[in-house]
Amino acid sequence: MKGKNVFILLLVLVITLGLVAVAAVGVGNVPSTTSSSDVQYELVTDENGELVTDESGQPQLKVAEPQSAEDETAAEGETATEGTTEARIGYGGYRNIKQGLDLKGGVYIVYEAEKDSVPTAQEMSAAISMLQQRVDYKGYFDAEVSQEGDKRIRVEIPGVEDAAAVVEEIGEAAHLTFRAMNDDGTPGDILVDGTNVDDADKAVQNDAIVVTLSFDSVGAAAFSDATTNNIGKQIGIYMDDMLISAPTVNSAITNGQAVITGSFTTEEAEDLAAKIRAGSLPFSLKALEYNAVGARLGADSLSTSVKAGAIGIALVLLFMLLRYRLPGLLADIALVGYTSLNIVILSLTGISLTLPGVAGFILGIGMAVDANVIIFERIKEEINGGKSVKTAITNGFSKALSAILDGNITTLIACAVLLWLGTGPIKGFAQTLILSIIVSMFTALIVTRILLYAVANIGVKSPKLYGGK
Repeated sequence: MKGKNVFILLLVLVITLGLVAVAAVGVGNVPSTTSSSDVQYELVTDENGELVTDESGQPQLKVAEPQSAEDETAAEGETATEGTTEARIGYGGYRNIKQGLDLKGGVYIVYEAEKDSVPTAQEMSAAISMLQQRVDYKGYFDAEVSQEGDKRIRVEIPGVEDAAAVVEEIGEAAHLTFRAMNDDGTPGDILVDGTNVDDADKAVQNDAIVVTLSFDSVGAAAFSDATTNNIGKQIGIYMDDMLISAPTVNSAITNGQAVITGSFTTEEAEDLAAKIRAGSLPFSLKALEYNAVGARLGADSLSTSVKAGAIGIALVLLFMLLRYRLPGLLADIALVGYTSLNIVILSLTGISLTLPGVAGFILGIGMAVDANVIIFERIKEEINGGKSVKTAITNGFSKALSAILDGNITTLIACAVLLWLGTGPIKGFAQTLILSIIVSMFTALIVTRILLYAVANIGVKSPKLYGGK
C-alpha cells in the first residue's frame, strides 16, 4: 500500500513537470506562417492547360514560385532558419497561444445590414461567409468574422494598420457570377449573374450530400442556355474574380433547379451554399465603426499583466505554504499544474487571448486558491476537533464541496451569459474564465485530494503538518 501511494505521488509530480515543460517549450514544431502579404497563389492546371479541381469541384491552388532572385534568396533564408532555437514554436507552448487584436494590434470593423427588417439567420450566415471569403482572398488569413446582435457583423484583422484601406477593400458586397471557363483555366464570358440566384442550400440525394441551386425566371433561362452550350465542360462560379467552384455540366438544366454533386462533407456543402447565397444578398453592409489598435500598446499591456500575474502567483504559493504547511505545499504543486494545463489548453484549442482574457486567467487562479483555502480550513477544523488526519481529509472535502460547487457554478452561469450576449474582449474574458474555473475545480477537488490521501497513506500523519495545533 505504501509503495502504491509513493508511485501515485511520483506520477503526479512527473505529470506536473511534463505540463510545465510543454507549456514552456511545446511539443514538436508548429509550421511557420509567412506574412499573408508575401504569399501569392495560382491555379493548378494540367499538361493541357485545363483547370485541376478536386472531387467536390473546388479549384486547386498552389503557392506561386518566387519571381526574382531576391525572392528565392529570401525563401532559402526562411528554410535555413526554420527549426532554430529562436524561431521554434511547439504545440501546446505559450508561444503558440493565439493573441487577440488588443495584444497583437490590427484593425476591427463593425458592419450593419442595411435592411428595414431583421435579417434571417441564413442571410446573416451568408453575409458572414461573404466577408470571411473576402478577407481570405485579400490575404488576411488570421482574420475573424463573427456576428454581433441581430444585424451587425464584427471583423477583426490582426497585423494591419490602415483601417480605412481595409474597409475600402472588403466593405463592398461581393458579386457572384457563373462564367464559361477558357482552356487555360481563366474565366470567360459571364453566363448567369448571381443576382438571379433565388437560393442555395445543402441537401441529401441518393445518400450523397449535394448543393442545390434555384434561379428566378431570368436566371433559369440564362442557366438553361449556359448548360445546353457547355455539356461536358466546366462552369466557373466566381465571387468577384475569385473562383469558388468549377462543376462540370453533365446535362442541360432547363427548369431553374440545379444540383452540384461531388464528394462533399456536410461542412463543405454548407460552406459552398453560403458562398453562393452571399453573392446575391438582399441587403448591403454599412461600416458603422472601424479603428486600428496599436501593437506596441498591447505588447506593453501584456508584459505588465504577465509580470503582475507571475508576482501574484508567487505570493499565493508562498502564502499557501506558510499558512497550511503540508497541504499548502501539495496545493502549490496542483496550482503549478493548473497554470500549465491552462496554457496548454489555450495553445491547442486556438482560443484568442485578449487583455480581458489575461484578467480572466488570473482571476481563475484566485478561484482555484479559494477552493483550496475552503478545503484546508475545514480540514484544520476537523483536526482541531480531535479527528484523525485521514478522517479530517475525508470530512474536509465533504463539507467544502457544496460551497465550492455553489461559487463556481454561479460564476460559470454568469460567464455563459457574457459569452452569449457579449462581444469582442468580453467574450475573451468569459472564455478564459470558464476554462480556468473548470480546470481549477479539477485540480482542487481531484488532484489535491489524491495528493493528500497519498501523503497520509504513506504515514505522514502529524496533525501539525496539516495546520493543526
